[in-house]
Amino acid sequence: QPNGGTPGAERDGAGPRRSTESEVYDDGTNTFFWRAHTLTVLFILTCALGYVTLLEETPQDTAYNTKRGIVASILVFLCFGVTQAKDGPFSRPHPAYWRFWLCVSVVYELFLIFILFQTVQDGRQFMKYIDPHLGVPLPERDYGGNCLIYDPGNGTDPFHNIWDKLDGFVPAHFFGWYLKTLMIRDWWMCMIISVMFEFLEYSLEHQLPNFSECWWDHWIMDVILCNGLGIYCGMKTLSWLSLKTYKWQGLWNIPTYKGKMKRIVFQFTPYSWVKFEWKPASSLRRWLAVCGIIFVFLLAELNTFYLKFVLWMPPEHYLVLLRLVFFVNVGGVAMREIYDFMDDPKFHKKLGQQAWLVAAITATEFLIVVKYDPYTLTLSLPFYITQCWILGIILVLTWTAWRFFIRDITLRYKEIRRQKQEHRHERDKCLSNGDGHAALLDEPSGSKPRERKL
Repeated sequence: QPNGGTPGAERDGAGPRRSTESEVYDDGTNTFFWRAHTLTVLFILTCALGYVTLLEETPQDTAYNTKRGIVASILVFLCFGVTQAKDGPFSRPHPAYWRFWLCVSVVYELFLIFILFQTVQDGRQFMKYIDPHLGVPLPERDYGGNCLIYDPGNGTDPFHNIWDKLDGFVPAHFFGWYLKTLMIRDWWMCMIISVMFEFLEYSLEHQLPNFSECWWDHWIMDVILCNGLGIYCGMKTLSWLSLKTYKWQGLWNIPTYKGKMKRIVFQFTPYSWVKFEWKPASSLRRWLAVCGIIFVFLLAELNTFYLKFVLWMPPEHYLVLLRLVFFVNVGGVAMREIYDFMDDPKFHKKLGQQAWLVAAITATEFLIVVKYDPYTLTLSLPFYITQCWILGIILVLTWTAWRFFIRDITLRYKEIRRQKQEHRHERDKCLSNGDGHAALLDEPSGSKPRERKL
């Protein structure tokens, strides 16, 4: 919706309503919450800068002033973006919230570009400006080792291997996949990404030690329990959102306090809902798009582990958590923009701004990994792993060629052959009935019928 306008549906502008989009009833109340506040923000920003300039004494610490100047520049840019940037497809809890994350995406991409242009040593030491405890090589934790579920050799606690794996990353796995399911809105795509990432961990455990996990950690704790339960809860939430009645009323038009409180809570739910129907096998374009989405998802997941490895950040560091929070907020918008671009290319003629930035960020993160530690990335895969990936790629390419090329040619050939057989059958039937008009079937189209001799 435009700045300060009436809240719009969770979709870009006008256009025909999809059959998978929920109906929305809105009284259109334009409250103070929804109005534009560009002048107010500009006034507060100017007063803050004036206070720093006229009333505050500038410290003599060059490093401190540099940090404060960079932070102030970022904050001014965020103020501009929140008030002036283009709205995305989401409007709840407020369009300014999503504009904020769009601007954070720009800042993060610029930061990545800066890191990319540094030497490896300078880039790692630059992280000390953010946190003095960074810039020090850290050992990676190996989750493999003893994989016995029940260890009879440990009389104190035979199940110690299971308790050792139950760390803070277990609920992170669950909530992460719950939120990813809300982004992708498709059970099959979520399961494919979940299983594919476990195969990637198997394939790359010779590069990163913490990819080495026990078999039951891979398939029971991760895929079935954490990921599977998160996907299940996410699909149940999607089902509720698709059946929910989207009837909005202005807060001051609700007579009861209970109704007002309920309206405030529902402000943090979607304005409307669109059920994603990816249909990857419907066309070659959609199949390639879905494969591209899965590839980018997996690459972003791998970047999480490789970035902290090459930049020497411990897994529990707050920057790692902030990056995950960032992707949670921008990922949902990006997926909606990608789906709109695929589902209705005539109305959405270009890829959305948030989707474009997410793709650029993912690619830049990977390039940083390539530059900072090419040795680790070039460690050759074990021979059996290479064989498995070659076999998988051949199967995917074979299915693609059969589904979108060979199958279509075969169906087209069968259809032409069927039409010819029907044409021949009708002609033979007319001749067997002695129909004098049957001779017209043998005449070329557009020619006059020949005169029959008496």
